[in-house]
Amino acid sequence: MKTFEKFEDYTEAEFLEFVTKICMADVKSEREHIQLVKHFEKITEHPQGNGVIFYPDPEIEDSPQGITDFIKRWREANGKPGFKRSH
Repeated sequence: MKTFEKFEDYTEAEFLEFVTKICMADVKSEREHIQLVKHFEKITEHPQGNGVIFYPDPEIEDSPQGITDFIKRWREANGKPGFKRSH
């Protein structure tokens, strides 16, 4: 899976695929999983970091879609760029 430098370089579908890969640990090694989690922390900029995935607040649906929706709303509420438009 290709990763992008910034959150706004992802379409919503690409980000959902990325989050699903982390949640399902669909990787070849623990090292790769850790790299993906660190990338999630970097691009989302959320203060909870990987806690959004591994220790979600009760109001977050505990699924890749729920995490994606939560990050999307949080970034919008905090004036951060959103997803790239899909073509």
